[in-house]
Formats: sequence, structure tokens, C-alpha cells
Amino acid sequence: MGRRRVATPRGAYEATVETVARTVEELESALGVTATVGVGIPGTISPATGVVKNANSVWLNGRALDRDLTARLGRPVRLANDANCFALSEATDGAGRGARVVFGVIVGTGTGGGIVVDGRVLVGPNAVAGEWGHNPMPWPREGEWPGPSCYCGKTACIETFLSGPGLSDDHERATGERCDVPELVRRAAVGDAAAEASLARYEDRMARALAGVVNILDPDVVVLGGGMSNLDRLYDAVPRLWPAYVFSDRVDTPLHRPAHGDSSGVRGAAWLWPD
Repeated sequence: MGRRRVATPRGAYEATVETVARTVEELESALGVTATVGVGIPGTISPATGVVKNANSVWLNGRALDRDLTARLGRPVRLANDANCFALSEATDGAGRGARVVFGVIVGTGTGGGIVVDGRVLVGPNAVAGEWGHNPMPWPREGEWPGPSCYCGKTACIETFLSGPGLSDDHERATGERCDVPELVRRAAVGDAAAEASLARYEDRMARALAGVVNILDPDVVVLGGGMSNLDRLYDAVPRLWPAYVFSDRVDTPLHRPAHGDSSGVRGAAWLWPD
């Protein structure tokens, strides 16, 4: 087993293809194997056009990434949305193991979701199943509408509030000061009222956003992934808050941390080749 983490060349499509291919080749050389290749991306291949759509790594949009990687590596490559990969990993042998319906959440530089039912990823005819991040924040409070602009062209998308940059943006709007998420957490832990208020707003927004998912899908389990899933306080605060928004007399849905941490999306990409 091998593991290698390489930064994505931002804004450079050809360099991205080469980086992925070179990483595969270097791992295979180190392990002495020739492997199947699965790739998770922030976005998906459009069934209508055959090229990438909806990627917040916008330089991938409009590109035939699966075909270009297949040509570069000289073998078939399977490609899927990164949140779908994450959900598949956690449903197969992670925090959602044994559950019939798993909703996997990615909250990091972007915000996305994936749905696994009976061990199979639900993709949908438009390849957008689970894309909760580009719906508007439900039950908007004062100041949340029309809301921040999103790269998708809309405003007030859940992603603009729940991504890591979205939390930093919100704190800056409230205080005039820019802080990254680890610093906000550190400050809140030592009693900084402004940092605590920003994290409390984040928790309420996540509760509202996930309540919308529960109202529509009613999953057996919700699993958080991405960098924001490392906020320990979410696992107490969000289930405590979301009953106010779920259309039920009680909410039995558990909110779990990922069993496989930030490796889960990569593991899910490997599961694209179950055979």
C-alpha cells in the first residue's frame, strides 16, 4: 500500500492531467504493480456533453478529463464526483457501513454531497444527485439573502456559507478581520466572543442545510468529510439544532465523523473498480 499527496496545479489543466498521471506512475513504480485507476473530482462528467461540469476547480470545466487521463496513462480510467467517492467509501466499510441510505457530505474548500443506496452511488440522469451545496441556504436569516456570490453564478448557495473559505468570509464580514478556520477555533476555545459567534452561526447554518436533506432523503446516517469535518463541536451542536428544522416529532439520524479521515475520497475512487 502506498500513499502520496501532491498539490493540484491551480488554473492549469494540462499540468493537472500530468500531475495525476505522474503520481499514478510513481506509486506503481514504488509498489511494483500496475493498478486500476479511479479519480474523484470536484464536479462531474456531464451526460449531455461528456466533459466536466460544476467543478469549483474551474479550470477542469469543459474538459474531457476522463478521456485525457485515459489517453495519457494508456488504460481505462474511471472518474466520479469526489463527494460520491467519499460517500461510497464510508458506506462500504466506514462510518455508514451497514446503513441502507448514506448521505456523505464534503465541507472543505467547497461543499458537496453524495448519496449511496444499498451500496450503490445514486448519480441521477443529470449527474447531480446529492449536490446540496448549490441550493440556497434554507430558512435565511437577516443578512443571508440575497447572500454572497458563488462561482456558479447564483447567490446564497450553501457552499458560500459552509465551505472553509465561506466561514472565513463570514467572520470577515462580521468583524472586518480575516481569519482561517484553525485560528477561529483556537480563538473561540480561549473565549474570543467574535470567533465563538462565527462558529455558532456556522453550526446553525449546517443544521438548517442538513435538515433540508433529511426532509427530502431521510438518510439512515449522515457522514461529514472534508477539512471542516475536523471541527469536533459539530457532532454535538448540529444534531442538537436540526430538530427545529426537520419535519418530524424527533430526529433519529446520526451525524458521524468519517472512519477513514481525509483518505476516504481516495478510497472511494478506488472502489469505482469493485472487481
